[in-house]
Amino acid sequence: MALSEQRLGELAAELAAVPGVAGVLLGGSRARGTHTPDSDTDLGIYYRRPVDVAALGELARRFGGPGAQVTPLGEWGPWVDGGGWLTVDGAAVDWIYRDVDRVAHAWADAEQGRYAFHAQAGHPLGVPDFAYPGELALGVVLADPAGELAALRARMRVYPPALRDALVAGLWEADFLVGVAREAVTRGDAAYVAGCLFRLTGVCAHALHGAAGRWLINEKGAIAAAAALPGAPPRFRERTDAVFAAVDGDPVHLTVALDAAADLVLETADACAMMTR
Repeated sequence: MALSEQRLGELAAELAAVPGVAGVLLGGSRARGTHTPDSDTDLGIYYRRPVDVAALGELARRFGGPGAQVTPLGEWGPWVDGGGWLTVDGAAVDWIYRDVDRVAHAWADAEQGRYAFHAQAGHPLGVPDFAYPGELALGVVLADPAGELAALRARMRVYPPALRDALVAGLWEADFLVGVAREAVTRGDAAYVAGCLFRLTGVCAHALHGAAGRWLINEKGAIAAAAALPGAPPRFRERTDAVFAAVDGDPVHLTVALDAAADLVLETADACAMMTR
């Protein structure tokens, strides 16, 4: 079951009252209106150091029961830097910390076309730093006492042209990955080829979203989201699935997979060129 709107509002207001918390954002499928009764509710807790983590823990136990816990800042890694997995009124509610100053910095980089994918547990492609402003642009502000989140979000209404151009230019890596993966074919190194293909398809998905001026903030569902973009290569999702289905230890099958991937990269470049004309 999903958390009620009333309860969600109460929780956001309480979170925003914790010292150091700048605001609360609803993200994920619920923010997009695509959630189901079984969907988690994702809450971004935007903070500025020092934040009263002990007070957050007390609030978690008040809403989620005596066993509810939250992490210290940085506990989950450098980019998904902590939070908590709670059950509130029988519904799964995820708290995810976000440093509001770091979000502003990531936006400034995105405006200049600077980005990188950063190592983070649970994110095999890496967390793109532009996911921070993307989350804010796509989310729903639930609590924002000083108006900081609203002010940042207003700047993110237009997708940065420089980021668009940089993501499309980043397709060079996808082409490079085809070449280095071919070197592993004679060894039958399916694991290495699969790793190259995963990153290759992720780079393509981000390039297509950039060309379309759409935020892509999660690896989950990235290929399906790219396939749904107007102007994406035909049958992008089905052809990507076929590439991975061909990956095994047989050099002939690996060559087939890489040939198909090379075609996808070329068509992605053509599609991006058409979308940005």
